[in-house]
Amino acid sequence: MNTLTLALRNLMRNRRRSLATLFAMMIGGICILLFGGYIRNIVYGLQTGYVRGGGHLQLQHRDYALYGSGDPTAYGIADYARVMDAIKRDPVLAPMLTVVTPVLSFGGIAGNFDAGASRTVMAIGVVVDDQNAMARWNDYGFPGKPDVMALTGSGPNAAVIGSGVARVLQLCAPLHLADCPPPKIEAASIGTALPGDVSALAAADVAPVASRTDQAQIELLAATTSGAPNVARLHVIEAQMQGVKEFDDVYVGMHLPQAQRLLYGSRMPQVTAIVLQLHHTDQIPQATARLEQLLKTTFHGLPLAVNDFRELNPYYGQTLGLFNAIFGFIAILIISIVLFTVGNTMNAAVVERTVEIGTLRAIGLRRSGIRALFVSEGLLLGALGAAAGLAAALILAAIINHSGLTWTPPGRVTPVGLHLRVWGETGLLLGTAFVMLTVATVSAWWPARRAARLAVVESLRHV
Repeated sequence: MNTLTLALRNLMRNRRRSLATLFAMMIGGICILLFGGYIRNIVYGLQTGYVRGGGHLQLQHRDYALYGSGDPTAYGIADYARVMDAIKRDPVLAPMLTVVTPVLSFGGIAGNFDAGASRTVMAIGVVVDDQNAMARWNDYGFPGKPDVMALTGSGPNAAVIGSGVARVLQLCAPLHLADCPPPKIEAASIGTALPGDVSALAAADVAPVASRTDQAQIELLAATTSGAPNVARLHVIEAQMQGVKEFDDVYVGMHLPQAQRLLYGSRMPQVTAIVLQLHHTDQIPQATARLEQLLKTTFHGLPLAVNDFRELNPYYGQTLGLFNAIFGFIAILIISIVLFTVGNTMNAAVVERTVEIGTLRAIGLRRSGIRALFVSEGLLLGALGAAAGLAAALILAAIINHSGLTWTPPGRVTPVGLHLRVWGETGLLLGTAFVMLTVATVSAWWPARRAARLAVVESLRHV
C-alpha cells in the first residue's frame, strides 16, 4: 500500500506527462471498445437474420448437402410429420423449441410467356404461420417490429419472387417495382404464346381457390419424382429484394402444399428440411446432442443428419473470421502504441529521478523495491487509463446509439439504426480493461529494471 501511495504521488509530480499518457491509453481503450461493439452488433445481426430465416438447426437427408440441390425428390424426408411430432413431444427438446416447421426447396424454370421470358429459379415452399413465428425471434433485443411474410393471408397459388426474377421476367410494371428499366429487345420476340401442353398442365394445377385476377402471373416448371415435367401457374403478389443479388435473382417463395403438389403430384409429399428454432443460440450443443441420440433410437433407419445454421451458412463464419482478424489487427496496433507510450513515460521518469533512485538505494531500499515502485506507477497508469477508457466508451456508445444514424448491414436491403453493443458485453469490457492494465504494467517493467540496476554512486552524482 505504501508503494502504491508513493507511486501515485510520483505520477502527480508531473501531471502533464501523466495526463498525456492517460489520454493516449483512454483513446486506445475507446477505439477497441467501440469497434468491438460495432462488430458484436454485426455478428448478432447476421445471426438473427439466419435464425429467423432458417432456424438454429435443420434435419436433412444425410446426402442432401452433396446432391440434394440437383435432385430434391430423391433426397427428401418422407415421414416428416412423424419426425416433427416426435421432436415436439420430446421432453428434452420441447422446452428449448420455439418453432418446428417443414421446408421444401427445389429448382425449376419460371416463365412469363406473355413477355417471352423465362429463367431458372430456386423455389422454396414454407408454412407461412411458422415463418412469421420464426421472424419474432429477437434474443439480442434489436429494435423494430418483425417482418411479416407477404404470403400471409394469400391464396394457395400465391407466390413472392425476388426483384431480380421480376426484372428478368419483365414483371416490374404490374408489380410496381421501381428502378427497373425494360430490356432492349426486338419486338418480334415479345408476346410468345404459352405452349399448349404447358398451358394444359398449368390449368390442371390451378388451386380451387381463385386469386385476384389483377395480379401478375408466372408459370413454374419442375420435374416430378418420376422425371415428368409439371407446371404450376402462380399469382405473384409481390417482388422483394432479398439482400444478396445471387439469391435475389433466383428466389421464388410459395406455400408448402402448392410446392408439394408441383413436385410430388398425387404421391406422398416430402420436404427437404425440418427447421428447428430454439429459444437461445447457446442451446445448440444440447439440442444437437439430443437429436443425434434420437437419430440412433427413435429415428433409427432414417438417413437424416443434423446441421446448425453456421454449417448451412458458411458466409456467417467467413464474416465472423474477417471481422475478428480486423479487430485483432487494430487491437495489436493500439496495444503497440500504448506499450511505447507508457514505456517512454517510465523511461523519462527514470532519467529525471536518477538522483532520487540513488538516494533511496543509499538509505537501504533494495533493487526489488525500486522495481516495484516503477511497476506500480505503470500499474496505476493502466488502471486509471482503462477506467477512463471504459467510462468514455460507454458514454460515446450511448450517444451514438441515440443519434439516429443508420447503415445497411450485410444481407439486408433496408437501413437500420447504428448500434454499438458495449454496455452489457462483459467479456469485451473486462477483456479490454485487462489488456490495457497488463500492457501498461509490462511496458513499465523494462524501465523499472533499468532503474533498479543503476549504481548507487553513479546515481548520486548524476546531474
